[in-house]
Amino acid sequence: MQSWRRKSLWLALSASWLLLILLGVPPLLRLAEPPRPQSGVPQGWPRWLDAELLQSFSQPGEHLEDAPRPPQAPLGGSCSWGNCFDTSQCKGADLKVFVYPTAAPISETQRWILASIEGSRYHASSPSEACLHLLLLSPDAPAGGPSLVPPQWNGGRNHLVLSLRPAPGPQTFQLGQAMVAEASPAADTFRSGFDVALPLLPDAHPLRGGAPGQMRQHSPHPGVALLALVEERGRWRTAGTDASACPWDGRCEKDPGPEQTQLGATLPNATFCLISGRRPDALYFLQALQAGCIPVLLSPRWELPFSEVIDWTKAAIIADERLPLQVLAALQELPPARVLALRQQTQFLWDAYFSSVEKVVHTTLEIIQDRIFGASAHPSLLWNSPPGALLALPTFSTSPQDFPFYHLQQGSRPAGRFSALIWVGAPGQPPLKLIQAVAGSQHCAQILVLWSSERPPPPKGRWPETAVPLTVIDGHRKVSDRFFPYSAISTEAILSLNAHSSLSTSEVDFAFVVWQSFPERMVGFLTWSHFWDEARGIWGYTAEKANEFSMVLTTAAFYHRYYHTLFTHYLPKALRTLADETPICVDILMNFLVAAVTKLPPIKVPYGKQHQEASPPPAPGGPEPQLPARDCINRMAAEFGHMPLVSSRLRLDPVLFKDPVSVLRKKYRSLEKP
Repeated sequence: MQSWRRKSLWLALSASWLLLILLGVPPLLRLAEPPRPQSGVPQGWPRWLDAELLQSFSQPGEHLEDAPRPPQAPLGGSCSWGNCFDTSQCKGADLKVFVYPTAAPISETQRWILASIEGSRYHASSPSEACLHLLLLSPDAPAGGPSLVPPQWNGGRNHLVLSLRPAPGPQTFQLGQAMVAEASPAADTFRSGFDVALPLLPDAHPLRGGAPGQMRQHSPHPGVALLALVEERGRWRTAGTDASACPWDGRCEKDPGPEQTQLGATLPNATFCLISGRRPDALYFLQALQAGCIPVLLSPRWELPFSEVIDWTKAAIIADERLPLQVLAALQELPPARVLALRQQTQFLWDAYFSSVEKVVHTTLEIIQDRIFGASAHPSLLWNSPPGALLALPTFSTSPQDFPFYHLQQGSRPAGRFSALIWVGAPGQPPLKLIQAVAGSQHCAQILVLWSSERPPPPKGRWPETAVPLTVIDGHRKVSDRFFPYSAISTEAILSLNAHSSLSTSEVDFAFVVWQSFPERMVGFLTWSHFWDEARGIWGYTAEKANEFSMVLTTAAFYHRYYHTLFTHYLPKALRTLADETPICVDILMNFLVAAVTKLPPIKVPYGKQHQEASPPPAPGGPEPQLPARDCINRMAAEFGHMPLVSSRLRLDPVLFKDPVSVLRKKYRSLEKP
């Protein structure tokens, strides 16, 4: 009898599953569709400042490199990447873009887009130099109109029409062979692998820099709202812990509580944000990302932004709007570790690609550059892990192992050698004692002397004999030459020095060992700190000894050689010119760059008292000649759009440093000499 009952139960279950398959019932809850075929494994989670408090969510084998993937075939229309774009016009390692000037009055956002591209590495001064021609579309201009067609239109071939607003009607195929970068394009007309899906930005979106993510806590506490819903007039309302009380339209059967926000205001501290699939509601998708609220998209009818490269399976959820109660129950059952990982990824994506108009435009151009040079130019790991593809230039490398940010995820460690780069300016005396101290390090691979003095360098016989190769490089008399990516640098680590630096071999050895554990950061000896001057309403900096610091001087510091590439090819030309005109600003600029990329402070290591102290910077309020030096930190903060420097109170010392034990037991004995 029991055997017959078991057989009957199995038959009933089998019949139920067969009926579901035949009826074609869609899955109840799924992660957002991946942008393109994956290589078989997901990618790892980003690394955060409080990583020591959180368990690792990456598993072994999750960080394999992606195989090259050709662009997908278009969903509609006759254009695809292969037959509507001529890659033979693209020469050199970088994508060159010519932006058509506009005769009609333009908005502040359009004016900023033009200035941003002109100051970037993408800019081409003439159409003949360009690989891509960019046409900015005004929100109220009819796409495809005859007045918009420029002289070099050529049927739209190698053209990109960019609009930060959704098109009022189906316009894609009226633009010939031109690509369209449009905000929240309709899924049924979007040409995957050819067009680019942009986010729908609010009117007051930051042009540069952008506001940071606003996630208040990583894991929701008991009693914190599970859901946030969009009501009429764009207000957000939290639904409380009893999520089943609110259906999709926002009308709650029970009182959800008084918390409410206006359109564009900071989102409540909810775990999931329910967003309808209508195209106008795509605006709330970006708000959810900024707030660290996991977007739950209800059968969206618009293409997710940058879906070609961003793996939205790590930051968003797509649900079936026809099954509301079942979806709510499924959301409540998600493991806390998965919820935490999704929320962390929303913060990374917001900061890397969506927090400003400049990042949105540059991400669009970077996607097109990846198509030209192949998908391997930016593997998926670089797009979907901090610091993001915009800060991982393919001109430097296409392998994550060559960058300083992915050693932890790759399970690797930097090589055990460094290159010393010694900058010699006026009066042009060779630093013989410094060369001997650095050459005595067991980790030194080579010494490069960058000669930037007007006096000629001494002959070869005047230089000291060293156990490592010593090369003299002729500089161009500019301070920014110190951070040029010289091909002669053969190691990952660089020890930046100038002729007036004074270090012992033990100090060099210990600092390099520390850098190997933190290859993405700067490790130095002398420090400065920044502060906000309330009375003047400006930023200031000081070299006074205090309990915290935010900068290390590059006159004696270790860092990864990739930062030379970023300094030369990523920073705006105006900032490099500022450093050349005011040499004291170059240390601040390099610290700004590294802090903006890593979101982390530098690391200080001990520096012997017998060496010279850092010369203090000009104090605010000094005589007129000091104003440019005093003001450089404020000009840099304005160019970056925010203050990237991060303060620290940490100094790393060797084990047994100044401990009351025998000196013979200490590895770095000379560090304690008076």
